[in-house]
Amino acid sequence: MAAKRDYYEVLGVDRSASDADLKKSYRKLALKFHPDKNPGDKQAEEKFKEAAEAYDVLRDTRKRQIYDQYGHQGLEGSGFSGFGGFEDIFSSFGDIFEDFFGFGGGRRSRSRVNRGADLRYDMQLTFMEAAFGIEKEIDVEKAETCGDCKGTGAAPGTGVETCPQCGGSGQVGRSQGFFTVRTTCGHCRGQGQVIKSPCSTCRGQGKVMVRKKVAVKIPGGVDNGSRLRLTGEGEAGGYGGPSGDLYVFIHVQDHDFFKREDTHVLCEIPISFIQAALGDRIKVPTLKGETDLEIPKGTQPGDLFRMRGEGIPSLRNGHRGDQIVQVNVKTPTNLNKRQVALLKEFASLESNKFTSKLKSILKSGPSRAAN
Repeated sequence: MAAKRDYYEVLGVDRSASDADLKKSYRKLALKFHPDKNPGDKQAEEKFKEAAEAYDVLRDTRKRQIYDQYGHQGLEGSGFSGFGGFEDIFSSFGDIFEDFFGFGGGRRSRSRVNRGADLRYDMQLTFMEAAFGIEKEIDVEKAETCGDCKGTGAAPGTGVETCPQCGGSGQVGRSQGFFTVRTTCGHCRGQGQVIKSPCSTCRGQGKVMVRKKVAVKIPGGVDNGSRLRLTGEGEAGGYGGPSGDLYVFIHVQDHDFFKREDTHVLCEIPISFIQAALGDRIKVPTLKGETDLEIPKGTQPGDLFRMRGEGIPSLRNGHRGDQIVQVNVKTPTNLNKRQVALLKEFASLESNKFTSKLKSILKSGPSRAAN
């Protein structure tokens, strides 16, 4: 699948473009690639859809903010999926197409009922919080149904009325020769209803901005980029429509000692060359506390030891990964005279042993080659 083009590039505007600039550019592209002007032209259809998607995002303050900060991936994470086809485009931009072409571009009137917007929240977690899970309470600012008017937008004690111009259909007809063209009603703006006495609390919008505390249960095992979906915790829908969802994006801080690789944790432990040579039992930090680790004789620098089940739980099945310990053999410094003497004696013995082994190999080499 080809990567999506930058929305500003699609509309041919810079990133500081105003709403008027966006509308002007979209108007030009919509006129050029409109399917009625390019029948059967698949490329023009794709350009038409691409321009509509770009305009839909950039004209919306919230979507534009998400796109500017996180790009296409951020929009996908917030639940945005673009338009399904021409019907969705004409439905969304019916009033715009009327301005552009002098007639309604929509092939069906928009329903008043609409789903609320999805919201995004970025949460920072420590390494341990992500490993074991935690429940946190967050503050979310969102649009909720106005409690005074119950979402109608009309002042308490009053109500909405059927639009006298369109009779509640949201469209009016006008004759053009032998045809009657249906256009969006200018009196009610296609809603089919009018409010004579708007609610003073929400100013006729049916929604008010509120700050709400939301409990978020983070399961153990989440990692950078994990996304949690809280159904119905987004903004309220319009005219009885369902609320949107809240998406929580996880960002995990690095740990000073542990590193993560899938469900495994990696760490590095320093040991002395004496411990490496003779072996030892040492204490090793794990996610759940210290535990013993057996260091065998003759351990080499960089050797790895696996501690089963001491890693991070899998989000799929809950099984814990392992902790992998890499040993770092430290060379001693600041030796005293006694230590120097002992090491020299050890070096002499190692040298004699190596020399004897080398002589043995050289002596036996021709006979082996002859065989």
